[in-house]
Amino acid sequence: MGTLEERIQAFVKLGEFLRTYCSYRSGDITVSDKLNGFSDLDEIVVRAGHKNGWFTEENLLYSFSAWGKVLTVEGINTWLANYEIKPKSAKQVAIIMAGNIPLVGFHDLIAVVITGHKALIKLSSNDKDLLPFFIKLLEVHQPDLKGSVTIAKGTLTNFDAVIATGSNNTSRYFEYYFGKKPHIIRKNRNSIAVLTGIETEKQLADLGEDIFRYYGLGCRSVSKLFVPLGYDFGAFFKAIEAYSYLKDHHKYHNNYDYNKAVYLMSEFSFLDNGFCMLKEDKHYASPISTIFYEYYNDTTSLLKKLKADREQLQCIVSQGFMDDEIIFGNTQSPSLTDYADGADTVEFLLKT
Repeated sequence: MGTLEERIQAFVKLGEFLRTYCSYRSGDITVSDKLNGFSDLDEIVVRAGHKNGWFTEENLLYSFSAWGKVLTVEGINTWLANYEIKPKSAKQVAIIMAGNIPLVGFHDLIAVVITGHKALIKLSSNDKDLLPFFIKLLEVHQPDLKGSVTIAKGTLTNFDAVIATGSNNTSRYFEYYFGKKPHIIRKNRNSIAVLTGIETEKQLADLGEDIFRYYGLGCRSVSKLFVPLGYDFGAFFKAIEAYSYLKDHHKYHNNYDYNKAVYLMSEFSFLDNGFCMLKEDKHYASPISTIFYEYYNDTTSLLKKLKADREQLQCIVSQGFMDDEIIFGNTQSPSLTDYADGADTVEFLLKT
């Protein structure tokens, strides 16, 4: 496994690789593909996109860039500063990964390896190509890590703890099968934005990034807006017009056509700008191509409601509304200290 410093350095080198690769793909630099392994990743980007139509080149490169920004010496040391990671007997930690967005379970893998444990990974059928490549890179950067990460081919066996990410439905099965082991079991969460009506055009445009990045498939994707009574959506629709290209993506467009047909046949009232729809709805989870909205009378009552529903929410985008809010345009760029469902993975692993 190597020392803690050696494990940190392995991820720092991976961060350097990702930053350089993104610069190479953007044309900012020219490098020898074979020497840097970039041609191999080029092939994987194409393959991943063919197997999963949501994994477009743009979104894959965005994911790589986001990880490259946080996997630095400063970023990792800041993350780990509040923990005391001592050498200990390594446990086998099973990680059941989701596949809704690229590398969605990578943070769990980093936490397991950094804390000195071994990872037994069950890959999602929707994301089977990316992680194996990065695991091999880690082993190249730090040969002592060989054998510390295993990809399970069948049923998970011989593990000491579990980190599982799924839906509210799958969480029940996870609880049944893994409940007797130390575990973190994640359920459905959604992200929302609270608007006041005085947002700038830039803030609303940035909100578009929070909504449409990864086609709205992530738990950090804003799926619902809370707006004051009488709110005019005209400025919002104008600000997000830059995302009209989404209608050219066949999977997204099929969802748009289907949901629009359902709303029309059901005689639901909704607003439509040609590539996404706004529908008044009490629920948090909206379908692809639809953004739910709900009116509020006063911020005090809304704050009370959101605090009561906090277990259902991942991110709350707003400005000056609450303490743990996220500013517009930043939900899809989490730091290493942003834990899914608010469950501190490192603390859990250090106690395992």
